[in-house]
Amino acid sequence: MARLYPLFSSSKGNSTFIGTEKGGILIDCGVSFKRLSDALETNNIPLSAVQGVFITHEHSDHVSGLAMLTKKTGIPVYGQKRTLQRLCDENKIAASSHVIDITGKTISCGGSELSCFNTPHDTIQSCGYRVHTSDDKYCAVCTDLGHVTSEVNEALTGCRMVLIEANYDDYMLRTGPYPLYLKERILSQNGHLSNDDCAVQVGKLIECGTTHILLGHLSQDNNHPRIADEAVQRGLACFTRGKDYLMGVAPVETTGGAVIF
Repeated sequence: MARLYPLFSSSKGNSTFIGTEKGGILIDCGVSFKRLSDALETNNIPLSAVQGVFITHEHSDHVSGLAMLTKKTGIPVYGQKRTLQRLCDENKIAASSHVIDITGKTISCGGSELSCFNTPHDTIQSCGYRVHTSDDKYCAVCTDLGHVTSEVNEALTGCRMVLIEANYDDYMLRTGPYPLYLKERILSQNGHLSNDDCAVQVGKLIECGTTHILLGHLSQDNNHPRIADEAVQRGLACFTRGKDYLMGVAPVETTGGAVIF
């Protein structure tokens, strides 16, 4: 049965496991090897169950533990060509790990089939992942995007389960302590997705059959789980929560538990 484990989710570290204790894949590795290992153990997932790690982009909150993970395990690393090249150039992937460009392909790994889609973010390349599980379910992980493009919308449409970014509350960001250049970066078309913009996209997805929503990559400075949840729910007033959809907020760090979809 398909399961998504949100191990870490915030502006300071991200990693998601999709699969079972017998095998699966990791999307991003933005925390230390020890913290990742402990999180997997908390969820009764042996490290050996991780059969590949799929990288969205090269920012530190998505790859900070990748060098040690690949050094310790030698597991293959998947991603887009320029992202992988940057990570190799910066010695963030151990030589013992195979590096596989997933651009324009569907890859089988850990009992699932995965493809990537481009996300607009301020990096050399950035993507999300659409996952087709062994029990014929579709899910997607989509964070780090300044706006929803037609490519993103197409990739998410039809997924039963979507982990989607709700990074910031607009008022908190605009009135908060961040310097102007950083606020402008986050607010830009290549920055991050706000709670309100997330709600608009989630509404479109529910109309097309998505039933499980997980809000992720919340800023710990410009958002709060309650604020994000309430903002998105307000935008879904034409749907009934618990009947038309189920929704939660991904924890900053797992204490155990998965989304079964």
